[in-house]
Amino acid sequence: MPTDRTNPCNAGKFSLMLVPDGLLYSSDHEWARVDAGRIVVGITDYAQDALGDVVYVSIHPVGTLVASGETCGEVESTKSVSDIFAPASGRIVEVNESLNDSPETLNNDPYGSGWLFVMEFDDPTVLESLLDAASYQTLTEGS
Repeated sequence: MPTDRTNPCNAGKFSLMLVPDGLLYSSDHEWARVDAGRIVVGITDYAQDALGDVVYVSIHPVGTLVASGETCGEVESTKSVSDIFAPASGRIVEVNESLNDSPETLNNDPYGSGWLFVMEFDDPTVLESLLDAASYQTLTEGS
């Protein structure tokens, strides 16, 4: 269940950022939901807000082997282009093809239908380097 958190932003303004409990987070602003040797990966609410309106998404194709921390795609917005990094080492087994026609889904539903890809991973110890919701919240509050 999502947990609403408030982050201080410039001079007394506040922005509501969702940081759901039960997910893992990278310092690169990706989220990961682990399920039986697979990870569903997306960008966080914080990331989509910083990017602005997403206009294009590109993820490496199914079957691609990636190492933890390696670039595995990019998200282009009206403001910038940002790399997507693998939260673990493994193989991409599914890509959210609906983002080709509706990249704005990343802005509208980053933790739901805006997921990016699914990967299978071999070494569960790599997940230990990811953050829980409270730690990720602390990270983004400092930004």
